Formats: sequence, C-alpha cells, structure tokens
Amino acid sequence: MRMFVYGLREYDERRFFDQFSRQYQVEFASTGEKPTLENTDLAAGYDAISILTAPVDKAMIDRYKELGIRAIMTRTIGYDHIDYVYAEQQGIGVLNITYSPATVADYTVMMILMGLRKQKYIRLRAAVQDFSLEGKLGSELGNKTVGIIGTGRIGSCVARELTGFGCRMLACDPFPNAELTDTVEYTDLDRLLEESDIITLHAPATQENYHIIDAAAFAKMKKGAGLVNCARGALVDSDALIENIENGRIGFACLDTVEHEFGLYYYNRMGEPLNNPRLAVLNSHPNVITTPHMAFYTEEAVSDMVENSILGLLEYFRED
Repeated sequence: MRMFVYGLREYDERRFFDQFSRQYQVEFASTGEKPTLENTDLAAGYDAISILTAPVDKAMIDRYKELGIRAIMTRTIGYDHIDYVYAEQQGIGVLNITYSPATVADYTVMMILMGLRKQKYIRLRAAVQDFSLEGKLGSELGNKTVGIIGTGRIGSCVARELTGFGCRMLACDPFPNAELTDTVEYTDLDRLLEESDIITLHAPATQENYHIIDAAAFAKMKKGAGLVNCARGALVDSDALIENIENGRIGFACLDTVEHEFGLYYYNRMGEPLNNPRLAVLNSHPNVITTPHMAFYTEEAVSDMVENSILGLLEYFRED
C-alpha cells in the first residue's frame, strides 16, 4: 500500500510515520502543506491520502478519483471536513481514526476546573502584578451538576473521571451507555440544560447536532452556567454564545474548538489579521478561555493517530 501524507508535522508526526511505515511495510511520501485543489497532483501514483482537518470538497474528490486515489484517511476522530457522502458515491472510502479517550477527557476536566476557578482572569491580573482577591472567588466542582451531552467514548470517560469529584451528573444521548447508569442520570436535553451548572459537549458534528447550543438552548440554561466545548465548533452558535456571555447568562465558556476555525488552528498567525471576528470577540472576555483545538494533543495520541491511520488503511485495502 502506497500512501501520500498531507500536513505532516516534522516536529511530532515524522518519527511515528517513519517508525510505523517500516513496521507495517507501507510506502509513503509527504508534504507539510494541507490538501488543496492545486496540490492534488502530489498524490498521483498513490493508493490513498492521509490528511488532518483541512476541508476536502467535491472538486478535490473528483481530481483524486482521476489520480486513482481509493481512500481518504483523516488522522482525526471527526470527519466532517470531508464531503464523505460524495466521496463514497465516487467509490472513494473515507476513514477516520481513534485514540485514547482519556486525552480529551483529561483536558475537559481541566477546562471545567479552570472555568470554575476563574483562571483566565486570575492570570490576566497576576500578569500586571494585581495579586488581590477581589473578583476572583471560585467555586467547587463537587457542589455542581454537570450535564454531559454525548456519552460515546470521550463523554463516558469524562463521566468516569468526574466521579472522583463527587458532582451530580446528568447525561443526554440517543444511545445511552448501560455501563454509566450507576454514574450518570440520563435525561432529555431540555432538563439537562435547565438543571446543569456546567454543560460539556461530546457529540459529533452532524446535521442534527448543528448549533445544538443555540439561542433557544441558552435561554433554558441556569443563569451563570458554564459551557465547555472540547468536541466540535459547529455544536455552538457563536453569535448566541457571545450574546449570552455579554448579558451575563453564561458564567464562563471554555472552548477548545470554535466555528470557522479552518485556516487558523494549527497555523502560526502571529502579526496577521484574525480572520474570525467572533473568535476575537470571545478572546476579549475575561471569563472565556479558548485553546486551538488541542485537547487531543499528547504523545500517546499522536502515536495512536499515525499508527491507527496506517492500520485502518491496511484493513480497508485488505477487505476491498
């Protein structure tokens, strides 16, 4: 199997691609560029391409089909950046990977605690040598109700990690996890929104879930509730979020992902205009923490992402 890798990061992925390509006897070539229509020809002569979160649209899929590409592997759990329905109609398989859910679950718990303890505001004030206590009073997680939207591998791991804090947990998922029934109380979305002090999102970015947290959802939340999103930016209506931060309904927001992050996250944009005005507004608030979609980013996860992308393609071509 011959694979062309887009967006390969020399500083962390390269050694794993070298290691696992030798181990599994896979031939690969690479570029640090993200896939675009203009560089599709780099993949000529290969069986599959491996990408990260860059969009792959119909025009690119048509060109990859002409080049003989039979599979697109994304080195991410999410695959909404690929027009996967069209790809499969054209006979091109679309595959995604898995990695330990603990990496995102750990990060989610960290974000919850940072929001509750007003860490952004504390650090901003400390940076100008304001070491006073006023305005920095936090609260304890054990006294809160946490609402978990989505209890797949990551959401379930978050629930298990939160048990140690003693907080009450509500959960909403169309497919409840029987292993969590002693840990969380499954309920409908409206009740979860109404009763939760903190809401954490772990649902996929599907058409049904688009803007699942919108103006109507914010109106149902407790005044002062916290929102954590370590899943997908499309789950939250950014305009409604900004409005509810500014009117005080939302007490804090911790966002590892936001709408329209393509072309920003994973790139160095120092000194450039920020082509996402909503992100700029969110960053201006002392009770909003944003990080560049890196909850997954651990040594273990990067190794898993590379190895599982190779194993997934090998399995796909074995069955093809």
